[in-house]
Amino acid sequence: MKKDTVKKGIEQKPLRRTLGIVKPHLGGHKKLMAGGVVALLFEVLFRILEPWPVKYVVDAISRSLGADIAGTGPEATPLFLLACGGALVFFTGMRAVCNFFATLAFALAGSRVATSLRGSVFNHVQSLSSRYHSSARTGDTVQRLVGDVGRLQEVAVSAGLPLLANCITLVAMGGVMFWLDPLLALVVASACAGFLLLSKLSTGKITVAARKTRKGEGSLANTAQESLGAIRVVQTYGLESTLADRFGSSNQKTLKEGVQSRRLAAALERRTDVIVGVATAVVLAGGGWRVVQGAMTPGDLVLFLMYLKTAMKPLRDLAKYTGRIARATASGERVADLLDEQVDIKDGPGAVPLGKVWGGLGFRNVTASYGDAPPVLRNVSLDLRDGRNTAIVGPSGSGKSTLVSLLVRMMDPVSGSVHVDGLDLRGVTLASLRSNVSLVLQDAVLFTGTIRDNIRYGRVDATDHEVEKAARMAHAHGFIVDFPDGYETVVGERGGTLSGGQRQRIAIARALLRNSPVVILDEVTTGLDHDSRTEVLAGLATLTKDRTTVTITHEASVALKSDRVVWLQDGRILMDGTPEDLMRFPLFSSWVGQQRAASAFQPAGRAERATVAGGPA
Repeated sequence: MKKDTVKKGIEQKPLRRTLGIVKPHLGGHKKLMAGGVVALLFEVLFRILEPWPVKYVVDAISRSLGADIAGTGPEATPLFLLACGGALVFFTGMRAVCNFFATLAFALAGSRVATSLRGSVFNHVQSLSSRYHSSARTGDTVQRLVGDVGRLQEVAVSAGLPLLANCITLVAMGGVMFWLDPLLALVVASACAGFLLLSKLSTGKITVAARKTRKGEGSLANTAQESLGAIRVVQTYGLESTLADRFGSSNQKTLKEGVQSRRLAAALERRTDVIVGVATAVVLAGGGWRVVQGAMTPGDLVLFLMYLKTAMKPLRDLAKYTGRIARATASGERVADLLDEQVDIKDGPGAVPLGKVWGGLGFRNVTASYGDAPPVLRNVSLDLRDGRNTAIVGPSGSGKSTLVSLLVRMMDPVSGSVHVDGLDLRGVTLASLRSNVSLVLQDAVLFTGTIRDNIRYGRVDATDHEVEKAARMAHAHGFIVDFPDGYETVVGERGGTLSGGQRQRIAIARALLRNSPVVILDEVTTGLDHDSRTEVLAGLATLTKDRTTVTITHEASVALKSDRVVWLQDGRILMDGTPEDLMRFPLFSSWVGQQRAASAFQPAGRAERATVAGGPA
């Protein structure tokens, strides 16, 4: 399905794909856009009328000087000249007013459409499963979400509006010029045909070059995001120059491709200038001869030349905006590619919300894999009783974290089914499923904001009293109030201003506030020092009491305190039972013994690191 969708997207013309992703967001702004179009049409009308006072003045002066010109008309009296001057001021002023309102209307519409599109893309990205997020690069995704959507908005206002106005002006003035002198108007028509030919030959190349440029900018964003996200590792290992070289190489490549795009656009603009210059010269010479022959007045020639100048401006602008639109089309393609990613984890047609959840979890002959890779879990069957704590242990890569992903439907099994209280997870709504699960990870995720806000993410309608109560239960209240700003303390990106133990206790407080019947713990004590670990374990004891708990761990001490231990290896359940039952197996007892020996051998301050290192191998 995904391949077919992507192939279909590639086969579509780039501009059509771009318009296709924008079109659904135009519906709510039809009145605003209609008002902008009306103002634009009036601007074109006043632009057409603007040269006429000049024609009448030239003809009137010619007659007053005794010239024998075609047709009849007024002579250059002071009142007539003032009237023509006033008319010119009026037409110019009205054109400026109409242009202002048209620009404002399209700018507002463009901003609102871009805001709506960006929100839609963001929601779409958030709904994508682990399959996408495990392989996608965050920097490039953010670049598409912010930079590429922003470019679409910018071009809609700075290029789309003038392009529409210029096309209408060109058609309207072309009609007037054919009415004035069909022979000379053919020159203008030939110039337009020449431009269209050049534009058709150049637009595709500009779009390809712009597409490469935007891809290169996405790669730059990835490099910067990875480097800054791991700045401590970069500085500790002295990788600044290595990563700077990589960034510089990508930067130079992007520069080269960007220059190529600009060069092609500039070449189109200069060729258009030549076409306009030739057309103007032919009209000037031919029109002068037509005046001498009496086929038109000097004012007609001046009017025609002014129309020619105004009509040729759209050709110049079309050349200029063709490059901008080509670059915007490249951005639109990148956004369209993102939207083409299939949401493979979603509510089924008959999905129903969960009622009261008791917490019984079950795996029925589950086989799971990531994409085309070999299965991570193979025909796993497992029942987890409500209100009990089950530890999942085993070597790295045995499928422990995949079990977690299946339980919260971040992925679906290739075959088999996962159940809660006997209901297949694919038959219940995602929102109701996830609202009944609390997840605490090894790398406790905090968001930029206050500590109070980070705890409240567990239940967004919670009161301040409930937030502080959850913090006390998680043994976090003490260190929080020690901060000068207490609960209003702002944490850095991913909670970088707090210690690992503090982040974990805030994450536990968030889970306690959620008060869900199912709790999933994924290596939450790994890497903590003794004091932090003690506080975190105390908070976990409160969190997991009388709740169905799944604990992913490499620590024997944590597994031995569980009600049940499941040993996973090579995607299969190798051992299953109480800690006492599993101690009869040499593999399990040997693993426990190694960790105990390592803990006893290490100095007190380093025991925790020994425990981690001694996990299943």
